[in-house]
Amino acid sequence: MREGPMLQTTAVDALPGQDTLARMFSPRSIAIIGASSAMHKIGAVPLAHLVRHGYRGKIFPVNPNAGEILGLRAYPDVKSIGEPVDLVVVAVPAAVAGAAVEEAAAAGARSAVIFTSGYAEIGPEGARAQEQLAEIARRYGMPILGPNCLGFMNVRERLYATFSPVPFAGLVEAGNVGMVSQSGAFAAYAYSLARERGVPLSYWISTGNQCSVDVAACIEWLADDPHTSVIMAYLEGCRDGEALKRALSRAREAGKPVVVTKVGRTDSGARAAASHTAALAGNDAIYDALFRQYDAIRALTIDDFFNFGHALSVLGRRPAGQRLGVLTVSGGVGALMADAAEESGLSLPELPPEAQDAIVERVPFAGPKNPVDVTGQVTTEPDLLDFAGELMGRSGCYDSLVVFLAAAGLSDTLWPQFLDRIMRTRQRVPEIVMAICTLMPPDQRKPLEDAGVLVFDDPTAAIRTLGAISRPPAPSAVCNAAPPDVGLLAAIQRTSEFTEAQALGLLRQAGFPVVDHVSCDSADDACRALEKFGGPVVVKLQSPDVLHKSDIGGVKLGLRTPEEVRRAFEEIVTSARTHAPDARIEGALVAPMVRDGVECILGLHIDPVFGPVVMVGLGGVMVEVLRDVSFRLAPFDHATAHEMIASLKGKDLLHGARGRPKADVSALADALVRLSQIGAAAQEHVRSIEINPFLVLAEGLGAVAVDAVIECAEQETKP
Repeated sequence: MREGPMLQTTAVDALPGQDTLARMFSPRSIAIIGASSAMHKIGAVPLAHLVRHGYRGKIFPVNPNAGEILGLRAYPDVKSIGEPVDLVVVAVPAAVAGAAVEEAAAAGARSAVIFTSGYAEIGPEGARAQEQLAEIARRYGMPILGPNCLGFMNVRERLYATFSPVPFAGLVEAGNVGMVSQSGAFAAYAYSLARERGVPLSYWISTGNQCSVDVAACIEWLADDPHTSVIMAYLEGCRDGEALKRALSRAREAGKPVVVTKVGRTDSGARAAASHTAALAGNDAIYDALFRQYDAIRALTIDDFFNFGHALSVLGRRPAGQRLGVLTVSGGVGALMADAAEESGLSLPELPPEAQDAIVERVPFAGPKNPVDVTGQVTTEPDLLDFAGELMGRSGCYDSLVVFLAAAGLSDTLWPQFLDRIMRTRQRVPEIVMAICTLMPPDQRKPLEDAGVLVFDDPTAAIRTLGAISRPPAPSAVCNAAPPDVGLLAAIQRTSEFTEAQALGLLRQAGFPVVDHVSCDSADDACRALEKFGGPVVVKLQSPDVLHKSDIGGVKLGLRTPEEVRRAFEEIVTSARTHAPDARIEGALVAPMVRDGVECILGLHIDPVFGPVVMVGLGGVMVEVLRDVSFRLAPFDHATAHEMIASLKGKDLLHGARGRPKADVSALADALVRLSQIGAAAQEHVRSIEINPFLVLAEGLGAVAVDAVIECAEQETKP
């Protein structure tokens, strides 16, 4: 019988404040509850991995029916081991798993991984059993990974605390990429892909039902791990939005890019995610806003997920900007890559004239601008590669250079010459990011990647990858504007339902520019309002029970005479009583017509996971049909507000498209910041705010809220 020597590591003690997870992911000792030598049993697989792959810490099989397993002394329970263990792996049925975890915790176990299924994913009874596990974790201060998870691997330390068989088919190379996934099946698939694609891993973690340790906790821990420089995460949902924001923020502060795949982007995808590993999928637009604000790089396909992560691992940095140079041996493929570059947000600056002249002097039929097409002439003059590559690299015009070489990587005669030229260019212009597109055997990639050169089979995949990792950093999410005053919050708390006039009044109190308006109890009052404003005016129903006034004939526009106003008032009230007989009618609002602005919509929504979220969109058909909107989590500053506006597809309407005057974009940004502050301050009292339309006037003239709806949160009744 044997026990492995004490694992020698400094990782546990080198991470202040993260000892609990460090003990889990870098343990000096492991007990396997349910250990077996029968490979058809789950408890046999992690033990076989640890023994076969050379884990150097202490291994304690726990099985009351065995005295020895795989040459190791077996123990009837964790307490019998006689010393606290850093990690307990639980591979027994749900009926006994909870008691086993509690006994291990009482015996001093510092962390646990629970493979066992039959918890929240099966319904209410399982959810109650899972909550008992969470309570054990809280009571003993013992992090638990799972239940219903596939476990984890510490690749550098040859620690395979998993029942997945994929390591038996071959091990992933140890490296700098930490991978965490809610889904065990995806995690196993991803491990195999990482092995095939040469993505070197530091840690591989499957979180399952996340009763204690979730994806956010793993991201935050990996952000502080000295052996991880890139984090790849697969998300199905999130229960703790603040924890995920904190984790992504920590990774950004540490300079470690996070590549994330989030499923549930569509309604059907969200329903599927909600039934898997008891995850909550959430609103995809909000997740997208979260990832943008915290600089996480979102991948929509598995190919992109691995391409983005691997590229960052090879480069060790992001490109300095979004300027791309394309060097190709095919004009047609160059055009294809140019299209992909524009779709990916990359620019294609032309080479300076003197550099173009130099290329045409060498190859009169070359395309010298950008893409630079040196044609098939490169097969007879291989030095054209480093000649043109160095010209492009030293021009100062590019942050990245991608080189398309067709199938040259498969040629035993051409490729050695091309490789030598590529390496020369790499050495002479080390400041730019380089990518090579060619077909080649997998074993020929390594010299290039060791030199920091990306290698792709598909040129459009190369462009998409460079576009994703070149995206400029998001501005800070911190808001510097003053929060709403105490009086405003008090007014929100006092009122459970708002008329339009009350909503506009609150927005004015918060610093919003709102249209002048008068609340009128009678047709005579409405006529006096017309006299005050001078016409034309709008007359709108006032009722806290009718949110969409136009649907019941509650809005009349362009009224110029007292007769028109009087008739409009009477028709509005009559229509409301006909179509909404139970609604409270509080007269009408009269306001001057506002013309010549760009119609926008502003919204605030309190998300149950991430809190206040602000939306901006262009009004009318742009939002109703094209859904041209942008979201950000609140609060945020003016830089984020301007980024929101710039992300709108129809933003040119705000910048003077088709001869219109340029709109006051700064006033729109001011309003977004104010709305984000209201959301942050009043999120417990407000469910949503919609300002539609919000008219942005010509530059220098500001903007004005024309209509507003405020929905209050339900308040608990106090005794």
